[in-house]
Amino acid sequence: MTLTTTLGFASYRIAGLLAGPIVRRKLRDRAARGKEDPARLSERFGVASAPRPSGPLIWIHAASVGESLAALQLIDAVHARYPDFDFLVTSGTVTSATIMQERLPSFAVHQYAPVDIPMVTRRFLNYWRPELALLLESEFWPNILLDLDRRAIPRVLVNGRVSPESHRRWLSIQPIIAKLLTGFEFCLAQSDRDAQFLGELGAPNVVATGNIKDSSEPLAVDAEQLAALSATVGDRPLWVAASTHSGEEDAVARTHQALHERFPDLLTIIVPRHPDRGADIQYELEELGLAVGRRSAGDALSPDTTIYVADTLGELGLWYRLAPIVFVGKSLVGTGGQNPLEPARLGCALIFGPSMSNFEQISEELLSCGAARRIADQEGLVTALTDLLNQPDVMDGMARAGLNYGATGGKALARTMVQLDPLLEAARKAR
Repeated sequence: MTLTTTLGFASYRIAGLLAGPIVRRKLRDRAARGKEDPARLSERFGVASAPRPSGPLIWIHAASVGESLAALQLIDAVHARYPDFDFLVTSGTVTSATIMQERLPSFAVHQYAPVDIPMVTRRFLNYWRPELALLLESEFWPNILLDLDRRAIPRVLVNGRVSPESHRRWLSIQPIIAKLLTGFEFCLAQSDRDAQFLGELGAPNVVATGNIKDSSEPLAVDAEQLAALSATVGDRPLWVAASTHSGEEDAVARTHQALHERFPDLLTIIVPRHPDRGADIQYELEELGLAVGRRSAGDALSPDTTIYVADTLGELGLWYRLAPIVFVGKSLVGTGGQNPLEPARLGCALIFGPSMSNFEQISEELLSCGAARRIADQEGLVTALTDLLNQPDVMDGMARAGLNYGATGGKALARTMVQLDPLLEAARKAR
């Protein structure tokens, strides 16, 4: 390690020590705004709220909801082959914690991820003592990684992803990121591009195994609710704006207004990425003069509903099955897009904006096979929806293309397990 790199890490650790009071205050402020769980804030500082299992433990870190769902698949795959392992899953958002509490099996426990401060990461690892750490996507926190090195705890980057923006930023501190990446036993990348970026940043052992999110089962649905809603909607033209982020709901509402004259029975359903924004979205849209129903408020989706805010957790499978057309959110606001494979697997024609870097390979393949259309702005959204609503045969062809594409997935998890097997076997024997 060069002197510059050594000084860089030392400065980061000192800054972390000094920032402790500031971080505590920030987390308390976030808790007051519903962004943290006030009853579990101590977990953020490495204080466990659950006992450590007595057997061998695998730690899986998943930053948010998408990674947490991928972690569930990984747990199932590992447990099927190595039933003696227990699992610790950490994540950083309230929504992901809720999902984990609902879905984790009995041999797994969830904790909030510790903040990256030296005394916190030491406390966390001293208590949990995992045999193996599996970090999902792009979680490169210096203190926790260096502490894993000091304890000789093997770690693997699973489903590794590096956006072009992160790649450019990290290249400016390449010796530092290279030091962190060299500590991984190997890095399993989502795509060839991700593998190339990781290699350029200094990762020594990189394999492109694919995106394990592609291996997931179709999203669940309550069949009775689906039947009831389908009967209510009937043959009305319908589209869903899924996993929207701030700034996109306004574009969706204005798109609805632009289409309403041509399609007076049009039903627009908005599923915000963060359900706690539902009331604010309703207020914003009502300010535009729209009549808005909101699911979490108990408003029924009726024949008179024109815009419906579906601000609940765990119901995307319902809305994707109800709607023939889905706009993929987080793609108009320039922040990388949400997962387009989930609606494609359920027979939806897809529309997304210019920003899909989080799912670049999947989105390009969906465009190539005719399952999706890319639009540049809100006007493009109006045009794309007009075309598809006027041409049901084209819309159906896109849906079939998406179904066929989705049926070819599922191999990434198997490839990941092939790479992990030697480490899992070694961890089992060591215990």
